[in-house]
Amino acid sequence: MKKPLIGASAALLLAGATALTGAAPAAAATRAPAAVTVSYAGTVALSNCSGSVVRMPGSATTDPALVLTNGHCLETGMPDPGRVIVNQSSSRSFTLLSSTGSGLGTLRATKVVYSTMTDTDVTLYQLNTTYASIKSRYGISPLTISASHPTAGASIKVVSGYWKRTYSCSVDGFVYRLKEGGWTWKDSVRYTSACNTIGGTSGSPVIDTATGLVAAVNNTGNEDGETCTENNPCEVDANGAVTVRKGINYAEETYGIPACFAAGNRLDLTLAGCTLPKP
Repeated sequence: MKKPLIGASAALLLAGATALTGAAPAAAATRAPAAVTVSYAGTVALSNCSGSVVRMPGSATTDPALVLTNGHCLETGMPDPGRVIVNQSSSRSFTLLSSTGSGLGTLRATKVVYSTMTDTDVTLYQLNTTYASIKSRYGISPLTISASHPTAGASIKVVSGYWKRTYSCSVDGFVYRLKEGGWTWKDSVRYTSACNTIGGTSGSPVIDTATGLVAAVNNTGNEDGETCTENNPCEVDANGAVTVRKGINYAEETYGIPACFAAGNRLDLTLAGCTLPKP
């Protein structure tokens, strides 16, 4: 991870707050699907991290809007290993960005719907406004969280609202366990080396360029080649073997989040198929 940023020159600690079916017919197989246009629209800048206004596949325009970022970007401090926070009051503000990265206005949270650094590294805020109201006032639609597991080799973009910078690379693979300090994350996304994300990019949406959907949330990277220390996550396979990849960055998958939300964007950790850690 890169520690939440206090200012642009602050030291880094975590990756932010300071990472088919069958064969196609022969005629179509020669044409790759056209990539969607990825911009800053729908992203937000936090005081120390990046984030995005997101919806679930089944969210309605009249639902209260949600903002996705990292667990380690939480304004009250990084959740300890094993801790899960739900429905905690918050008045945090976010700068909503246009497609070109200019600030359009301020959005404000009413609560932290969910936050943890156990198994994953996510915070979801509920705003005091709806998707329809944001669209009407700013012309911005939310990004949609994919309900499908990301694919190895997929082309992705990591879009940082904090730095107004976009990183382009591919999904290099998946990590059985990613360990950093006292935290352990499951089935993390490993980027190819072109996504050399830095502090302040934590919480950035990782967008699949073939679908335009959010596939993961950027959270960490190994900065110094150390093993399993803060700022230096290590990969642990199913047999316990440890691999260190200096300079490589990571994200946490988000496809499991929609299964934990009922109608009205209401968090329900008891829903069938919901695998997010529980308090």
